[in-house]
Amino acid sequence: MRLAGKVALITGGTSGIGRATAVLFAREGARVAITGRDEVRGRVALHDIKGAGSEGIFVRADVRSADDCRRTVDETLKAFKKIDVLFNNAGVFFPHTVPDCPEDEWDQTIDVNLKGTYLMSKCVLPHMIAQGSGVIVNNSSGWGLAGGDAAAAYCASKGGVVLLTKAMAIDHGRQGIRVNCVCPGDVETPMLPEDAKQRGLSWEEYVKGAANRPLGRIGRPEEIARAVLFLASEDASFMTGSSLVVDGGGTAD
Repeated sequence: MRLAGKVALITGGTSGIGRATAVLFAREGARVAITGRDEVRGRVALHDIKGAGSEGIFVRADVRSADDCRRTVDETLKAFKKIDVLFNNAGVFFPHTVPDCPEDEWDQTIDVNLKGTYLMSKCVLPHMIAQGSGVIVNNSSGWGLAGGDAAAAYCASKGGVVLLTKAMAIDHGRQGIRVNCVCPGDVETPMLPEDAKQRGLSWEEYVKGAANRPLGRIGRPEEIARAVLFLASEDASFMTGSSLVVDGGGTAD
């Protein structure tokens, strides 16, 4: 029960890493608010949170919208009175080089992955500052540190998340707020089959290529969720401004 009595807000909490983290947080004692754009997936994820033995709410929201971010924070505070942990997880990916990347996909990638992290943090931080404590975990990527092929907008956005994490850690450490990011490698989420399709690869071909790393496989959402839990809990009480790589050794090659 490492998050007993805590309230956590997770963006993109209806599938993949976000959903796995929401369920794990619930098992660890947190009350959990999740956001997403799909009402049906939101209800299913909320059922899982309650099945894990905790309370939860789903807020239909788009992190690109400042109004949606403010409303999400307001609804979370109305339901649970405080926010102790923010996991900025919502993200999108389009596989393109710079010449091939349509401008609208560039904008969407930056707006969801980077601007969404900024907007939700901007809305949550005043409440954490007022209570004198809080933890923010941002979802970056191994490709936010090392770069990758045919992923220019994604790498730019996730690299921005790494440095935004460091900047917020510097600004808010003395206010009792820790800010870190997790940097996953390829993880078996709905994002991966779509990436394979857009690259013109079968799932088998994609998995074989993605598993070309020291541990020889892609990750599971639950494995990333455990890393997020570590950063969110008092186990990481002396960590801020850090980028925790969880990628099966991909960036070590």
